[in-house]
Amino acid sequence: MKKTILVKNALVLATMDGASREIKGGDVYIEGPEIRKVGKGLRVKADTVIDARNCVVLPGFVNTHHHLYQTLTRNLPAVQDAKLFDWLVYLYEIWRGITPEAVYASAQVGLGELLLTGCTTSSDHLYLFPERNSSLFIDTEIEAARELGIRFHAARGSMSRGRSKGGLPPDDVVQSEERIMKDCERLVHRYHDPGDFAMTRIVLAPCSPFSVTTELLKLTAEMARKWGVKMHTHLAETEDENDFCLKTLKMRPLEYMESAGWVKDGNSWFAHCVYINGKEADKMARTRTGVAHCPCSNLRLGSGIAPVRMFLDKKVPVGLAVDGSASNDASDMLAEVRQCMLVHRVRSGVSSMTARDAFRIATRGGAEVLGRGDIGSIEPGKAADLAIFDVSGLDFAGSKSDPLASLLFCGASHRTKYTIVNGRVAVRDGRLVNVDERRLAERADRLSRKLIAKAHGGK
Repeated sequence: MKKTILVKNALVLATMDGASREIKGGDVYIEGPEIRKVGKGLRVKADTVIDARNCVVLPGFVNTHHHLYQTLTRNLPAVQDAKLFDWLVYLYEIWRGITPEAVYASAQVGLGELLLTGCTTSSDHLYLFPERNSSLFIDTEIEAARELGIRFHAARGSMSRGRSKGGLPPDDVVQSEERIMKDCERLVHRYHDPGDFAMTRIVLAPCSPFSVTTELLKLTAEMARKWGVKMHTHLAETEDENDFCLKTLKMRPLEYMESAGWVKDGNSWFAHCVYINGKEADKMARTRTGVAHCPCSNLRLGSGIAPVRMFLDKKVPVGLAVDGSASNDASDMLAEVRQCMLVHRVRSGVSSMTARDAFRIATRGGAEVLGRGDIGSIEPGKAADLAIFDVSGLDFAGSKSDPLASLLFCGASHRTKYTIVNGRVAVRDGRLVNVDERRLAERADRLSRKLIAKAHGGK
């Protein structure tokens, strides 16, 4: 028999559906994984009743780009002030020593932080596969996500162009095209669920134009369409990348990806897209090619500010993303929504990004980018993914004329009171339900010290 939940008396229930309703005193009734009723004063019985008085209730946020393994290398002094290419070169020397245990713990840290800050669906781009013990890295992440109870899009990354072939990564973390595609096929057949309310999907995700071959990009596009999965990679993140593509490929990044079969039929999305011009944005809109917008990472690395207002005006699909935890250095989804609201006021004007615009990008926008019609809004028939934030504290005093916007303009903590994923409570009273946070943090710190020491000769 399906378990039922009634969330009632919300200070504001922001549906983010087609009508984008905001219901004062709103209720949500859930049966199993599905939202069945939305309204006010619902007369239903439920196994679990959550009183959302003094709370803002939103659809669960959708994180469209991450590198979870990087949670073990946050805040390293040597690269706190480095640009992207220098940052990568330094960190590759540490990351090449990553182990299955480190992959598991880092995934739980990053995904746990996402759940605690209102995210219910996350993609992850894992592209680093050392020669030893890396064959089940993606399986390990999927297991970690399932234990936590988060909806997960595992992007099987890859690098095929090492330093000996003009790329950035060390040769011992790259793989041959044959090995990459064989593992992609295995993962798609074992884990990919194309159905509604799917908790696990697989994405094919070569790392970037400067770390893979053209042949791999073309083969990925061909096989993604054959297997019915989406594609993802980094694109146009920095001026250095633009210069690299123009010098070595005689094309701008988006033009290069189009030549490899990636810019058509809405089957792909790109992380960053900071250096995309108006003509290129028109093409992305026509082909429904999506953007994973990473404002904190772009600011942290000094990469620039993506032209998101232009993307939205041209109807380019845009979702939000925290990016890797060594370039943010957090997996705080509500903080990312706030940063999205603020940074575009600098680039495009104070009225160019409202709180509601930012929330829409983080919910419905992310759902569209990932190709999901079953998440991103609170309405009957959608997946029961909710983020419930308490705004009764001192840090919200005086802000109740607009409780929804107060989540971005005010607040000292970004933790939810409850996070519900697929009809199951994953965060209760601001704490993870399925994992001991203190023990996980201790484990991650131990593994981080070990990983960093290994890269420095055990010192």
